[in-house]
Formats: sequence, C-alpha cells, structure tokens
Amino acid sequence: MKQLIVVSNRVPSPQKDSGSQGGLAVGVMNALSRTDGLWMGWNGVLEEDAEAVAPNAYEHEGVRFATFPLTEEEHELFYVGYSNEVLWPLLHYRPDMVEYSRDKDRGYQRVNQRFADQVADQLEDNDDSAIWVHDYQLLSTGHFLRTRNVDCPIGFFLHIPMPPWETFRILPRQERMIEHLCAYDTIGVQTETDLEHLLDNVARSGVARVEGHTIVFDGRRIDTGVFPISIDVDAAREMAERGAHSPRSERLKASLRGGPLIIGVDRLDYSKGIYQRFRAFEQLLENTLSRYGNITYLQIAPLSRTGVERYAALRHDLERIAGHVNGRFSSYDWMPLRYLNTGYDRETLMGFMRQSRVALVTPLRDGMNLVAKEYVAAQDPQDPGVLMLSSFAGAAEQLDGAMLCNPFDVEEMADMLDAALSMSLEERKARWQRLHEVISTHDIHRWGRTFVEALNASAAARHGE
Repeated sequence: MKQLIVVSNRVPSPQKDSGSQGGLAVGVMNALSRTDGLWMGWNGVLEEDAEAVAPNAYEHEGVRFATFPLTEEEHELFYVGYSNEVLWPLLHYRPDMVEYSRDKDRGYQRVNQRFADQVADQLEDNDDSAIWVHDYQLLSTGHFLRTRNVDCPIGFFLHIPMPPWETFRILPRQERMIEHLCAYDTIGVQTETDLEHLLDNVARSGVARVEGHTIVFDGRRIDTGVFPISIDVDAAREMAERGAHSPRSERLKASLRGGPLIIGVDRLDYSKGIYQRFRAFEQLLENTLSRYGNITYLQIAPLSRTGVERYAALRHDLERIAGHVNGRFSSYDWMPLRYLNTGYDRETLMGFMRQSRVALVTPLRDGMNLVAKEYVAAQDPQDPGVLMLSSFAGAAEQLDGAMLCNPFDVEEMADMLDAALSMSLEERKARWQRLHEVISTHDIHRWGRTFVEALNASAAARHGE
C-alpha cells in the first residue's frame, strides 16, 4: 500500500498545535505519516453551492489534506438530523430519543455519497491504495465507494457503541445499513461487547451470514475485530507535568485551600451521565458532614451540538441542579460544585487532572472514553488519584484498577466517591500501576498500526495473496 486515505466527518485543523489534538487526530496522523497519506472530510464551512466548490488541498507535517464544504440543508439533515438525532441516540442505547424522518434519511445517504465521490475523485491508484472510513456519520460511505467501482481495500471503524439487536432493529431500514457495512473489507469496534452485538445484528438481519468473526456477503468475506482506541501516553504525561505548573493550575490549587479536588471533563451530552454525577455529589455532601467546606467538584463541560433541542434542555437541567447543590451547601467562603461550560486546551486540562484526587468518568454509555485514559497518564506516580469509571464505558473492559460504578445508582456512586476520597496511598499506587500498564502497552500508535495491518491482511486474503 502506497497511499492511505482517511475519511472522517470533520478534519482537525493542521494549524492547531499537535500537542492539543485528541486521540483520533494523533492516531490517524501517525498512520498517515507512514504512507503517502491523505485525510479527507468536511472543513466545517457551509456554502450555498457546496458541490461546485473544489476541495481545499494543503499539506501539513508530511500529510496531505483535502477538505470540502456542505450546504446548510446537508448539514441540517445529515449531521444534525440523521447522525445526531437518529444514529447517535440509537447507538447509545437511547431509542426513546430517536427522531427519525425520511428527509433526514435521504440527506444522510446523499452526503455519504458526496463524501464517496470526493474520495473517488482523489484516488490516484485503485490497486495500491487503502481507504479508512471513520464513525457513524459515514457508515454508508463504503457502499457508495463501491458503486463508483473503487476496488481497493476499505476499512471502517466505529468509535461509538454498537447496541444489541432489540435496540438496533428499531432503526428504520436497518437491513440497508447492514448491507452498507458489508461493503467494507475490515470493520473495527471498540470492545468485545460491541463486536458481539455487531455480529449478532448482522446475523439476525438476514442480510449476510456470520462465520466466527467473519461476515460473508455476496461472495465476499468481511473481517471484524476489536481495536480499542487509546492515547499518546508520553505526550499526555508531558502535558500534565507542564500544565500542573501553569498559572491556571496554580490559581486552581490556591482556591482549593488544601482540600481534595474531584474532576469531570466531558463534552456536554446526555450520554455522559453528568446529571447523575451531580446528584451523587449532592448525596455525598448529605451523607458525610466531614466533607463540608473541604471538598470541591470541578465539572468542565464545553457546549456541543447547540442546534439540537435535547442538548439545550440538558444544559438547563444541569444549570438547575448545580444551582440547587450550591444553594443548599455553599458557605460564604466555599462553593462545592463548580460547573463550567468553558473549553480549555489539553495542557490546562491535563494539569487540572494531575492535581485531582478523583476523576468521575461515569457515562451512561460510551464507546471508549479517552478522558479515563488521559487521567491515568496525567497522574503523579508517587501520589496518584483514583479513577471512578462507569461499567458502561468501553474503557471499563480494559482498565483493571479503576473503581467501576453503576451511574444509574446514585447512592452507590456517592458511597464509592467517599471511598475513593478516603483511599490509602498504597492502594492508590497499586491501582494506578495496573492502569498505567494497560495504557502504556495499548497506546494510540498501536491502535492505528494494528487496524491498518488488519485492513491490509483482509485485502490480501480477498485477492488470494
């Protein structure tokens, strides 16, 4: 393979400092840098006549980019509508929040076809290239690439969960989605649970046959596998060490007056379980008078998908309960819950994590959750904090050493939070060492490398090599 083409809904800005990039960007850039790499996707711009606008081509750190705009209608139907009002809630086990319409469905398919057309037009060598498509927004892109007679290896990685059949079958025309998945040579998911659900969904749909971890469709064999995404551990540790001595971290430390800090860092989303966290923190304060005036919970939750009504409602609910908790427990010189909708650079966040005694990472459902791994990497090995992790996060299948909790049980979370705050240094060190061993041996570089290797192996088998 001489050329790897990565396709994602959004392409991170190359002007952004590489140290501030998230897991996907680091892993993808690493994979692309080893080939004549090209990263394609939406540039975040809305144009009235987007199809007439040629892709914006540029190069950064040895990797080529080609980005293109969408129309306002495409963004509304494809991204806001089908991607985030249909697929996002459904794949996060929330069918009650699905708001399907045929217009959204058509918009999703139309934009996936346009992504495929853009990629096909950029394809230099059908015989010596590979394409790696990312996430739920572009699930159908591989199908439309095949309709353009693209015969090179195409892989797909799902970053969010795959629900069981009784949830997945709620999706209108779910058989078509399964058929579109069968256009790929390799399909990767985050966890063993996701893989089990994927294969069961395929088998129950009747669209294709399943043989072990292989899907057989129309004479083709599609390989599947578990590829848990991770972080650049060394870079995260270095950022945390620098960030811990930044002016912002020093100001935060001074404001705590020697008391322990609990931290949560999440995009504002109903899947993250922030509301339940706030209730658990209130329960902790109610249960343990010794914590009064001494402990601080900092929740950083930058706004997201502000055009989706449910996110505005969630923001209102969180503001209400945060105000309630502070109104109930604050004193003239202490505010227990600090709830911020402000975004911070990763170095600042890593510095905040390093000085936190406990991290609350308690999604109701999550594909992986890289904040959990970043928190581990950020810790001082001589005085590490405690990771309190939802058993419904994909990371829970990997991170032996975390305190696993049920985010739907607020009282249990309050008790576990009290135990985490009281945990001995010896136990904290032992737990951290187990956690650090996992993230060190399964880092972001391994994730990208193993997926591309699996894609190459699938393609070689398909061509009888």
